[in-house]
Amino acid sequence: EMAIQKAGKAKYGQEHDIRAEIDRRNGHIRLLRYREVVEELLPEEESRQLTVEQARRYKPDAEVGEFIVDPLPPLDFGRIAAQSAKQVILQKVREAEREHQFEEFKDKVGEIVHGTVKRVEFGNILVDLSGVAEGFLRRDELIQREVFRVGDRIRSLLFDVRRDSRGPQIMLSRTHPQFMAKLFAQEVPEVYEGLIEIKSVARDPGSRAKIIVHTTDPTIDPVGSCVGMRGSRVQAVTSELQGEKVDIIPWSEDLATLVVRALAPADVQKVVIDEDKNKIQAIVPDEQLSQAIGRRGQNVRLAAQLLGLDIDILTESQEAERRAEEFKARAEFFQRALDVDDVIAHLLVVEGFTSVEDIAYVDLEELAGIEGFDENVAAELIARAQGYIEKEAAEYEAKKKELGFEEAIVSETGLPQRMAVILAEKGVKTLDDLADLAADELEE
Repeated sequence: EMAIQKAGKAKYGQEHDIRAEIDRRNGHIRLLRYREVVEELLPEEESRQLTVEQARRYKPDAEVGEFIVDPLPPLDFGRIAAQSAKQVILQKVREAEREHQFEEFKDKVGEIVHGTVKRVEFGNILVDLSGVAEGFLRRDELIQREVFRVGDRIRSLLFDVRRDSRGPQIMLSRTHPQFMAKLFAQEVPEVYEGLIEIKSVARDPGSRAKIIVHTTDPTIDPVGSCVGMRGSRVQAVTSELQGEKVDIIPWSEDLATLVVRALAPADVQKVVIDEDKNKIQAIVPDEQLSQAIGRRGQNVRLAAQLLGLDIDILTESQEAERRAEEFKARAEFFQRALDVDDVIAHLLVVEGFTSVEDIAYVDLEELAGIEGFDENVAAELIARAQGYIEKEAAEYEAKKKELGFEEAIVSETGLPQRMAVILAEKGVKTLDDLADLAADELEE
């Protein structure tokens, strides 16, 4: 119908709204001209419109919004008109094939597909997917040192399908973390059946990988199942990935335990978790620092990718030094703020107090229960802490009036009041000023 419609427009003029109808039962072709009934003609649409008055000559009860349909004489298809119709039909068939391909492969995203190398260009590979479509495997989606030649069989992960004027673009990958997960699903029946869940995968393609596995069935050993008899299952995955070594880690609800397992083979002594900053510090023996970091930082990088967290590696001596510095700084602050001697300041730090606010609002009995303190000492400390906070608040209000900065810098960002004062002294007085700063300017 579209082909005949195009031929009709070529004969009667492109400005007309000409439509073709083919009777599905007998193949009879009707060529029709449509003109819309409007209140007022638009100059550029005169061939497609009629006024109500004009329309009522053809149909006495014509109303605005209706169409007046006139039959046109059947087309005598000449060579050019027939060629044009043929091109439209072929174009529509190609479009239908492309749409069919897109719909078919759209549902296969995230699955492993098999194909044959059809062409290699500058390291990029065009893969024939069983004669149905072609997939594109970019050079950076290939494992290092991999070489494929025309005719080689290849397995890869279909990770994206995009619509394009040339047809669906089927994007393949052999470096994607899910490629390894799907390979395990093919090699390990328990993973395929859902008895073992692969929680997370991190890869350094062609070199090393870590995966976390979990099962709710107490009779199944998730690590043993993935390794297989004499390592047969994991070896099958490794050989497909050009010898990529795989560390299989059992899942734990406890984040600290998971960090320790993820950083294996290093022996982690302690884990410090900062949930607010989404960061983790792992403390290892001095002699195991290089093992924990790994070659070119590989071990700690994969562990961080696996858990989706920042991981800092510290040696025991570095940790002890850092803690000593923190202890000293906190004790000196309490000495200044509360006007106490170093013995009392050290006792407060040892008991876990980190700020003046902690002391100001602590229960009297709890503070008096510290060895070396009594109720009088505790009451005096609480009074001094509250006095310090009131003094700081008064100074803050005075500075706010003097410098004229927005309260929103504190209320909207959660910054400490003293930091808002420092910013205001440097000319940062509104949220807009703060938002305009680059990170290095803020650090300065």
